[in-house]
Amino acid sequence: MAAEIHQTENPAKPDMAKKAGLFLLVVAVAIIGYIQFGHLLNLESLAQQEAQLRTFQADHPVLVYGVAFGVYVLATGLSIPGAAVLTLVYGWYFGLVRGLVLVSFASTAGATMAFLLSRFLFRDAIQNRFGERLKSFNESLEQEGPFFLFTLRLIPAVPFFVINAVMGLTPIRTRTFWWVSQLGMLAGTAVYVYAGSSVPDLQTLADKGIAAVFTSSQLWQIGSAFVLLGVFPLGVRFTMKFIQRKRVQPA
Repeated sequence: MAAEIHQTENPAKPDMAKKAGLFLLVVAVAIIGYIQFGHLLNLESLAQQEAQLRTFQADHPVLVYGVAFGVYVLATGLSIPGAAVLTLVYGWYFGLVRGLVLVSFASTAGATMAFLLSRFLFRDAIQNRFGERLKSFNESLEQEGPFFLFTLRLIPAVPFFVINAVMGLTPIRTRTFWWVSQLGMLAGTAVYVYAGSSVPDLQTLADKGIAAVFTSSQLWQIGSAFVLLGVFPLGVRFTMKFIQRKRVQPA
């Protein structure tokens, strides 16, 4: 009996050790990457090279789009600070339409990367430890996962990386996570890209920050609009369930 227990427990330990090692490697890569290249995402640094950036884009458009996409995916996938600044810069650099398409797909790819990392590294351990407690939650999420995720994506108060990490621990399908995130983040992405595209030059953005395109009252209005946009589907869902319960109740 002891031998059987020993045989069943041992395989899990190397597996957890590998995942822990991979997690530490990902963290190390993120930290090193941020230390080594974080200054390149600094607005002051980019502003000093504004003319060269424009010239390089005209000479090497395919390379520029490929590198820009990869940088955004890594920054969001590894939860490196600076995604908001990148979105503004991409809006300025590529313009509204091209910037929106690029950032929309890159941010979704990065979110999916973070989602898969969370699922691969932590999901089994969380499910094994809290499986019974999470059973009802997982069942509800399987039925309403897309709706729940879409609502979270619309509420700016919920951090981007938290949604990716938490959803990776749930049974939601990767394909569902991808397309719901693509739609749910589109409105917020459009606002930031539009803000960046309306900046006359990077030096202005570096000097004034987000105030270069939005006043404090406008920011408050935009934030309130997104909160209402996120709460609205919840209200509709609650109303529909209430009506359904009233219909099934005996007269």
